[in-house]
Amino acid sequence: MRKLWIITTETYLRQIKSWSFVVLVLAPFVMLGLSLGIGYFSSTAGEDSDRIAVIADQPVRQQFIHQHKADVKTSVTTVAAAKKAVRAETITGYLILKSGPQQVTATYHGGQSLATDLKNKVDTFLMQQQQRLNLSNANLSTAQLQALQQEPRLKQIVHKKTGSAKLVRLISFWIMVFMVYMILITYSSITASEIASEKGTKIMEIIFSSTTASKYFLGKIFGVLLVILTHLLIYMVGGWASFLIASRLSITKAIVADNQVLIGKVLHNLLSINLLFLFLGVILYTILSAFSGALVAKAEDASKAAQPAIYLSMIAFFATIPFQNNADALTVKILSYVPFFSSYFMPLRIIDDNANVWVIGGSLLLLLASILLLLRYVGGIYEGLMLQTDDTSFWQRFRRGVRYQ
Repeated sequence: MRKLWIITTETYLRQIKSWSFVVLVLAPFVMLGLSLGIGYFSSTAGEDSDRIAVIADQPVRQQFIHQHKADVKTSVTTVAAAKKAVRAETITGYLILKSGPQQVTATYHGGQSLATDLKNKVDTFLMQQQQRLNLSNANLSTAQLQALQQEPRLKQIVHKKTGSAKLVRLISFWIMVFMVYMILITYSSITASEIASEKGTKIMEIIFSSTTASKYFLGKIFGVLLVILTHLLIYMVGGWASFLIASRLSITKAIVADNQVLIGKVLHNLLSINLLFLFLGVILYTILSAFSGALVAKAEDASKAAQPAIYLSMIAFFATIPFQNNADALTVKILSYVPFFSSYFMPLRIIDDNANVWVIGGSLLLLLASILLLLRYVGGIYEGLMLQTDDTSFWQRFRRGVRYQ
């Protein structure tokens, strides 16, 4: 057990100390930070130049500013100042509002037309002001005023299968399958290279003389799995921290607040039994990648070693896409039990609420059994695979490795 732990620790520490791991972990957070930073500076840089000035009597002006504060340069209060600001290009133009005895009018001056959304806001404001003026001039009774103020009512009945639940399922599906795919692709390459880089070295014969090949193989697998767990833990902590920061930043606070329920449901789908399927799928593909790495002829072929696991993962990934809105399909039900595919298809059924606890449990048992059987099998032939250094075909090396057992 002590030797197994030494191999595991050595593999784990070597991987997490590498620059490739640091870049892999930090890259998403750096990209997120850059995106937010660029978005923030772009919005603040163009904030003033996209605004207009409003020139009007104080009550009307205050009402407009109260409704559309983000669109108004409040420090400009006179026509002379507004003209100067337009020439300096600190505002796009200025709006002169006048409320007469019978009609409300507005005149816009600027180097370019009002943006469509801002023009709609101005039109809405003018209609509101004109309606108030009309009601005031009409001298209507209280009952008549109440009758005119009656508004239509829109009632929405949103069904679970067609409402926001569908959007939650789609977002959860894409995040989950991309997480599985990217982690599998990344660590399939890392594991295969880790194993293949030792082919053809005399040190393997010395190692196998001091410990069993199966124990060395298990130590390698456990070391890589600890790296993956570390990676996932960093992403979970970093993701939560990013969410807290986004909920407080002025540029993203409103978006997070408006979609609080949606975000909560998506996180519930991700941080559930689906995470276990993701991790077990990574373990299975990691063992396959280690097996592929042991089959290469020499260390120089390490870059090719991960191809079988990568291609299989690509097939599973692309196979899920046609069924993103059809989790009831027979193909989905069958593949949700098939190892190497269940890590993609069973989360799809769980997100769609299409699998009960017995179905999920059966798929998990099959996945666990596959992992244990593959571990035992590859561990048993690992020495025969690793000690082969002759440049023969894939199948010849495979047959020799099997016979070595």
